[in-house]
Amino acid sequence: MEMPLNLTLNSSFELTTQPQSTVLYIKERLWTLKVLTPLSLFIMLFGFISNLINIVVFSKAGIKDNVTTLLCSLAVTDLTFLILAMPNACFWFIYAWVKNHTWPFHYAFAATFFYWPAFTAFDLSVFISVSLGVMRCACVAMPLKFKIVFTKSRTIKWVLFLVVLAVCLRIPVLTVHRVARRYNPVTNSSYVYVVASNDVSMFKVNDIMNRGFFIWFNFIVMVSCVCVLSFKLNQASKIRRSYTKQSSHLSDQDKAVATTGMSPKDMQVVKSVVLVCSIFIFTQLPYLFVSTTRLLDPQFTGKGRLDGLFGTINTVGRTCSFLNASVNILVYYNFNSKYRCSLLSLFEAKRQL
Repeated sequence: MEMPLNLTLNSSFELTTQPQSTVLYIKERLWTLKVLTPLSLFIMLFGFISNLINIVVFSKAGIKDNVTTLLCSLAVTDLTFLILAMPNACFWFIYAWVKNHTWPFHYAFAATFFYWPAFTAFDLSVFISVSLGVMRCACVAMPLKFKIVFTKSRTIKWVLFLVVLAVCLRIPVLTVHRVARRYNPVTNSSYVYVVASNDVSMFKVNDIMNRGFFIWFNFIVMVSCVCVLSFKLNQASKIRRSYTKQSSHLSDQDKAVATTGMSPKDMQVVKSVVLVCSIFIFTQLPYLFVSTTRLLDPQFTGKGRLDGLFGTINTVGRTCSFLNASVNILVYYNFNSKYRCSLLSLFEAKRQL
């Protein structure tokens, strides 16, 4: 888990100061926070709006096939992730820009309480993105065999299974935090705070399982899918150009279907999936670096001498995760003609009201 600059959280989530002389890259981390935390809030605001628009557009157009089902599910999980991650993003913004801020409640409610539920939703978005890539990859690579396999009902059942899987995989860290009460002798009253139990062992399990094996597995699968889909698109484009020179009496759509097994509409969908998967791959790189380096160097944690560097890369990774959950609308608008028409008609209908 990411920790404040030269500060760590003990088992009761109280701030404890590390000697600054022992921690490296503190200034770099501070500047990273100052630059990226405001940017993160703007990205998240855009993500709230864009994912709400995506949900409305997909619902209005009708969720009739497996791809639309996954895209709509992805919009829901991305929106959930952004909502749950907002308290953490606000905490880091206040930490970076508001000096000596006095919290009216225990700061861990903002910093950590919703952190792991948020990244459980993020994991679900990752699983859906991987499923989308694999599904389109299989349909393009072997269309006759797989087009009838990924039905809408089966896709819905698969998404529900992914929900259960994401929650089960995060159970070790989801059960670490609990709310407790503590007596304050100064005010002669009790206050609510966040406490963690068995956190060291649970975080280690999470590092090995979620930020170790599964992040590498998802990354390799997505890279493979993008390579296959990109190859198929390039191959289809070459065949289509060659076939166009030889046959002038057929329509463009007939030529595409005859030569590649994909209509122009299908090809646009594949392009959008390639872009969504590519964005996912790019935004996963910081977390991939953190999880791998942490296994090799025990100082690369929030409590070691490399706390500053660890926090810097985590801040970059967190911003990338917000970006990943926010920019899909741009891909859909540019590469999905059905989505674009539905969106424009929606705005036109609103304007006439």
